[in-house]
Amino acid sequence: MAEFPAKVRTQTSTPAGAHGPARSALPNLALDRGFLRSFLGLLMMVELVLGLLVWALIASTYYQPIPAYGWVMFVAVFFWLVTVILFVMYLLQLQMKLYMIPWSVVLVIFNAAATVLYVTAFITCSAAVQSRIRLPGDYNKRAAASFFACVVMIAYGASTFFSFQAWKGFGSNAATSQVTD
Repeated sequence: MAEFPAKVRTQTSTPAGAHGPARSALPNLALDRGFLRSFLGLLMMVELVLGLLVWALIASTYYQPIPAYGWVMFVAVFFWLVTVILFVMYLLQLQMKLYMIPWSVVLVIFNAAATVLYVTAFITCSAAVQSRIRLPGDYNKRAAASFFACVVMIAYGASTFFSFQAWKGFGSNAATSQVTD
């Protein structure tokens, strides 16, 4: 047992880069200003603003006793959050880092689902607007939310159309396409 320390050699090492500047996990993040000027980027910004208006207008009313507004709130908040995530991903070009995901197909499916569910939310929201309610300002807010739900539904429909075209390669080439697989 006394010979154990003499036979064992230890060596310490420092991880690479421990003494240099800290490196981030995603070193090449850059804003894609071209995406902000692209039709897909502009549509996503419209969807973000209008989707925010839909759920903010409904959330500012006393909607809890009317179950239909629960569905509208779910659709509006869920798709607003996912659109924020996708917008940030495309703005920072993170879809290029996750190249194994077919982003053009993801966008087509997401936008088609958002369009269909916003159709139901628009119809539900419009049908639930009542002129005889306790708080007079709630009528105007709910009516405005119905209008903006219709407009954001149209925006998601346009995004579906253009993301489908980008997926199939209609009207563009690989060098000019904003949506990559």
